[in-house]
Amino acid sequence: MTTIYERLVERYEMGQVPWDAELPPPEVIATLSTLRPGRALDLGCGYGRASIYLAQQGWCVDGVDFIPQAITEATRRAQFAGVADAITFHVHPVTSLPFLSDQYDFVVDVGCMHNFDVAQTQAYAGEIRRLLRPGGLYLLFAHLRNEGDVEDESWRWITEDIILTMFTDGFVLERVEHGTTQVADNPPWRSAWFWLRRLEV
Repeated sequence: MTTIYERLVERYEMGQVPWDAELPPPEVIATLSTLRPGRALDLGCGYGRASIYLAQQGWCVDGVDFIPQAITEATRRAQFAGVADAITFHVHPVTSLPFLSDQYDFVVDVGCMHNFDVAQTQAYAGEIRRLLRPGGLYLLFAHLRNEGDVEDESWRWITEDIILTMFTDGFVLERVEHGTTQVADNPPWRSAWFWLRRLEV
């Protein structure tokens, strides 16, 4: 069975990166317009589009991705954009981040967590709980599958129930926006944005 890591490495090597864009999604941009700049964590940062945009808005950013090719290009793009001093990129799985200890004001994940199995999702949620400061905002975009859908090696996605269960303790769900996502000629699939606020202690 091909792992998600192997599939992503192949995508980057072949230049098949449909999420490559200059700017982050409109939902990220609109959310940032309501926040005061602080410390941000970009999980599954890819080529760094969200990290770079955050830095351009005055944020101090850590971007994490486990694909070396992605981080190499993200670093190059940050340097070209003149914001490299405001971003630290890390090649590492987002499910274990022992090298990060700062309390972040904003955590964003545009399409990373939905690739995880339950154990990985639990580890990932634990890291967000540890790193996001009380009152901080977690913004997640995920591809959704229905309860009872069969997982196979070609895709996983995640149910909305799993997401909400993982963030029941210590978070409040402020908003959900459901929609569909379509890439190239593939059939559209269900997706959603989740705004989760870390509760004050």
